Amino acid sequence: MSESSQAPKTAPSRFADWRDYIIYIGFVAIFLIFAATLGDKGFLDPNNLLNIIRQTAIIAIVAVSMTFVLGTAEIDLSVGAVAGLASVATAMGIDQFGIPGGILYGLGTGLVCGAMNGWLTTSVGIPSFLTTLAMMGIARGVAMWISGTAAIPILSKPYISIFGAGNLGPVPSLLLWVAAAGILGHVVLRRTTFGRRVLATGGNETSARYSGIDTSSVKFKVLLISSLAAALAGMLYAGRLRSGRFQFGEGDELSVIAAAVLGGTSLFGGAGTVVGSIMGALMIGLINNGLVLMGLEFSQQLIARGAIIILAVAISQARRR
Repeated sequence: MSESSQAPKTAPSRFADWRDYIIYIGFVAIFLIFAATLGDKGFLDPNNLLNIIRQTAIIAIVAVSMTFVLGTAEIDLSVGAVAGLASVATAMGIDQFGIPGGILYGLGTGLVCGAMNGWLTTSVGIPSFLTTLAMMGIARGVAMWISGTAAIPILSKPYISIFGAGNLGPVPSLLLWVAAAGILGHVVLRRTTFGRRVLATGGNETSARYSGIDTSSVKFKVLLISSLAAALAGMLYAGRLRSGRFQFGEGDELSVIAAAVLGGTSLFGGAGTVVGSIMGALMIGLINNGLVLMGLEFSQQLIARGAIIILAVAISQARRR
């Protein structure tokens, strides 16, 4: 064995290793603090802990896809609005054609929005920030238009049970969706050629292109995946809350990006972890739940969420250096 392989890690190297686990350390620390200070207010009650999972599951699913988008050094600001539009489309599809129609309408919404985002970004050359910002407004407007700004009820009990409101024994169906998305995302990002191309594109697009990677195709695909995940989120919102509403998903884009970055995905591309993104979503949900139990007003919770996003950006920049 060479001397270099036996050499001890330097102090900066040890610090970098410790920093890679900061999301897990932070999660445990916050959980213990809330357990000690809010135990008498029901924080450790099993129902409350399950509620945290239910409230953050949808964010976690979209954060998985955002890991791929940010991994290519792009961004998708339309996920919340696409989720709202997909919930409305799903409710309308179920009303007209039953569950198959609802699923087709919901996923079709994500497919169309994602294809438009990808085409405008990779073929027309509009930065993804502007493309998805425009799609945010378009999707929200279409959802309001076709629904007449009214909620569209969903009466199908099988759909409600599978998509969001059911349980498999004591396990919420939403947790199963998160597990499925997490496993699939982790395998694709870490074990497939596509995952390696995603990180290579974000790490150095010019080098990736010279090495034979079709970076435009990779970016198109990750934006498509992001919108499909957002559509699935809308379908889960519709099942959990038994209706389709244009308001569903409003503001989720900030929580999703914060979750991904807190979990170790770089805003500048080239680095990402699906498991970390899910942990980031759970951490945000944990903090929100604790703030509610503390009796803070909604405005104060928004301030705390903004602070989390700032922290996420700071961590991302520190990792990049």
